[in-house]
Amino acid sequence: MTNDLHPLPYAVLMVCMGNICRSPTAHGVLRDMVHARGWSAWLRVDSCGTHAYHVGEAPDRRSQKHALQRGYDLSDLRARQLTREDFEQHDLVLVMDHENLARAQALCPPTQRHKLHRLTEFCREMRSAVVPDPYYGGDQGFEHVLDLIEDACQGVLSHVHKEHLTR
Repeated sequence: MTNDLHPLPYAVLMVCMGNICRSPTAHGVLRDMVHARGWSAWLRVDSCGTHAYHVGEAPDRRSQKHALQRGYDLSDLRARQLTREDFEQHDLVLVMDHENLARAQALCPPTQRHKLHRLTEFCREMRSAVVPDPYYGGDQGFEHVLDLIEDACQGVLSHVHKEHLTR
């Protein structure tokens, strides 16, 4: 796939509870990977939370610190809450854990349920049912979250390439 070929637009939404740790980290990681592949013109990445606790806030400073140490700048991101419209506006809605999945399913129109998945379903190397919430933990938790997210985002890009670009 060369950079001058532009397929139909595609949108990926990352979802966690408050949109200050896991989903903005996944947003930033995938956004940078998309940019590195030259896909930014047609593949849009966004993030949100199932709860409105932190609407308008920047990502948690620890998430920003650990992401920046790996080259991902999250400073421009702001928390927002998941809406029904998000399922219409995104082709892939990726949640971090089982609680996020249950809350998203409750909001998701039945005709859009096929778009909803756990991010870890796309992991290529690591095996985990969820991306654990690092909020109450230490540095090691944020690093583990980044490891899972980087692995899964590579899988997301492979999925998008296979399902969207080669049809």
